[in-house]
Amino acid sequence: MNIYVSNLSFAVQDEDLREFFTPYGEVSSARVVIDRDTNRSRGFGFVEMPDTAAANKAIAELNGAMADGRAIRVNEARPREERPARPAYNKSRW
Repeated sequence: MNIYVSNLSFAVQDEDLREFFTPYGEVSSARVVIDRDTNRSRGFGFVEMPDTAAANKAIAELNGAMADGRAIRVNEARPREERPARPAYNKSRW
């Protein structure tokens, strides 16, 4: 199950995120999303857990919990919505 975690402190890194969830079961991956331009955390991340029951327990118990001084929000991740493609930059117009 893919889990969305938001309201993370900017100091939280992938390994910290993994440590929040390992007491509930096996963690396949844990990733804090990094801004491309600033190379800083965007304040949210994703955790994958193969065991659905363990993931649901982690969501129930960690939602609203304090992590690095902030109350985190933890939910099942929704599938990414398709966005319309942006038009390509056309140099010949300029």
